[in-house]
Amino acid sequence: MSGVSVVERDRIRIWLARWLLVLGAIGIGLACWAVIAGDVWRAGIVSTATACALVAAGALVTSAEDPADRVFASLVDRAFDGAVLGGIAWAYRLDEPWTAAGAVVALCSSFLAAYVRARGASLGYGVDEGLVTRVLRYGLVSGGLITDRLGWALWVLAVVMVLASVVRASQVAKEERA
Repeated sequence: MSGVSVVERDRIRIWLARWLLVLGAIGIGLACWAVIAGDVWRAGIVSTATACALVAAGALVTSAEDPADRVFASLVDRAFDGAVLGGIAWAYRLDEPWTAAGAVVALCSSFLAAYVRARGASLGYGVDEGLVTRVLRYGLVSGGLITDRLGWALWVLAVVMVLASVVRASQVAKEERA
């Protein structure tokens, strides 16, 4: 029985990851549009589907040989935070400033955590973003949109991402001392 070669399997895996990332990027735009339009429940459903695509793509692209695939995955991941959290901040700024502030703080802390990870990795330290962090980020945003508990979900997300930044920075410090 002839099976699929390892090279062919890797090619299929990367092709699938790329398409999932493209679909995720489209979903990000749709979720942002739904949030700004005031259709929060639909935004939650779209962001949940988008999150599933992005988590699957992230899992597929982690061992990609081409760094461009990992960069594309990271770019789309950051776009989720920027577009969806930015859209929430914009849409809620007048009626629910607590929620808008939570979105801004969550966005900033998420970008800080990504920066610490990227900077540590570029300096040669073993700072990885686990699947758990992504799932928490996507899940808190999507769950908050669906359940109408967005303010609390965003503030919890902000705390989680600040803690992720601290943990990643401590990983770099430990490796530096070793």
